Amino acid sequence: MEPKQPFFSIIIPTYNRPERLETCLKSLTRLNYPRDRFEVIVVDDGSARSLDSVVSPFRGELNLQLIRQTNAGPAAARNTGAASARGKFLVFTDDDCQPDPNWLKVLETHFDRYPDGLLGGHTINELSENLYSEASQLLVDYLYTYYNRDPQRAAFFTSNNFALSTERFRELGYFDTTFPLAAGEDRELCDRWLHRGYTMVYVPEALVYHAHKLSLPTFWRQHFNYGRGAFHFHQVRSQRNLEPIKVEPLTFYTDLLRYPFSIPSRHPRVLLAGLFFVSQVANVAGFFWERLQRDRSLL
Repeated sequence: MEPKQPFFSIIIPTYNRPERLETCLKSLTRLNYPRDRFEVIVVDDGSARSLDSVVSPFRGELNLQLIRQTNAGPAAARNTGAASARGKFLVFTDDDCQPDPNWLKVLETHFDRYPDGLLGGHTINELSENLYSEASQLLVDYLYTYYNRDPQRAAFFTSNNFALSTERFRELGYFDTTFPLAAGEDRELCDRWLHRGYTMVYVPEALVYHAHKLSLPTFWRQHFNYGRGAFHFHQVRSQRNLEPIKVEPLTFYTDLLRYPFSIPSRHPRVLLAGLFFVSQVANVAGFFWERLQRDRSLL
């Protein structure tokens, strides 16, 4: 007899972070979900050292597959995993994330209602004592409040916590691999999904804990790269829709800078607001740097 088709395929791209990957896989062994109902596909995006010693101890507890590829970026790694997936639904997360034990149960319940929807969960900063990690997650939280005010008509999810039909994902054309960085490819996929007239549903009960340690230099680089990705996203979107590049209204940015003063935090709100401002300066710098590189390539 052929093995039963799993309900979920969990896709995890990874690159040179074996310790983080090990922690992520440990969290998957604690999922409150039948083992024959999900598979885990780890895609090694060209790490310097083999991940066999990290993955092997979990093969007895998880239906686990390790795929290696030449370094091509996270979008390509996710596509590689999805191409090998056997599950009815794909669930994407990252190697520095730890899903809540009820993660898949919650997603299954919502897929019963929205079988053709793109479901996005809620991500919590695991390193709340780190000011820069906290600011980074709060920026994402602000984007979720802005784009997902109506949970049944959401517009943006990050790729470390979303799920969708395998068939729909393949019909859509996978992640756009012209995004070489982890910056914008998830936003573009969400936009393309909505452009097709499909539904996005925010599921805040589907929790993932994110442990991405940042410092001021890495915080700046992260948001500089987001700016680069934002330029590429707007280029792709304007070409697809045959319209000029559009950016968010001024109120988006004024509300963003006020956001740290509206939520509880263990850190001084003025410091968080300062980092929000720094993130936007870095974002603008990355946006125009990418534009300059594009203009030079056209000369």
